[in-house]
Amino acid sequence: MPQNIALEIAVQDPSGVRIAGAVGAVRVELAQALALGGLTPSPATLELSLAAAREAGVEVHVLVRPRAGGFHYDADEIAVSELDVRRAVEAGAHGVVIGALDAAGDLDLDAMGRLRDAAGSASVTLHRAIDVTPDPIATLVAARELGLRRVLTSGGASTAVDGIAVLRALVAAAEGEIEIMAGSGVDAASARLLADTGVDALHFSAKRMVREVGGVRMGSAADGVGGYEVTDLETAQALVATLSA
Repeated sequence: MPQNIALEIAVQDPSGVRIAGAVGAVRVELAQALALGGLTPSPATLELSLAAAREAGVEVHVLVRPRAGGFHYDADEIAVSELDVRRAVEAGAHGVVIGALDAAGDLDLDAMGRLRDAAGSASVTLHRAIDVTPDPIATLVAARELGLRRVLTSGGASTAVDGIAVLRALVAAAEGEIEIMAGSGVDAASARLLADTGVDALHFSAKRMVREVGGVRMGSAADGVGGYEVTDLETAQALVATLSA
């Protein structure tokens, strides 16, 4: 594995936390509804995941996102997020993952400041809201000035491997004062290329789809039928093996 490259896995449950520990990830981003881009996990999910993390030797960083869709939030949504940040840290989370934009699509400095303060001394990561801002470099500078620990970014592209040029520019702009973590579509085929950009960490989900066994059933996941995603050990191991080769 490239020296000093950290691995973070996006997981939805204690099982995912244990898999992250088994493959040597340093932390997980804990969320629910990853199919929707991730939402704030339930208190019970956090409690059991923290217990699993203590045994697995990984950090738990909680995604705080009140709903799917864009990142421009109203006052109620910011208030909910602020309370979710406080409660996640009080429960024992090592950090939180946040992002809020203003009406112009730039980083909402007031909202981000409130969420950062709610986290106290816990680590704070800006999520991929950076990738939909007009100027990712300017957003990175703002995040650094806010005192955030790291940013999760695909370099403004749909997948990180397509944003390599911007990722390199972000690494240079970070000046070693804020970590750059590449994420979105990271897999065994792209991991080495992304690691070579100089990013501090790689973020991936290593997921597979589980489908119901038995007779044909009509409907969707919303109807209580259909497939769902889980963290997959073999997929995670393949990515780590690529980096270690």
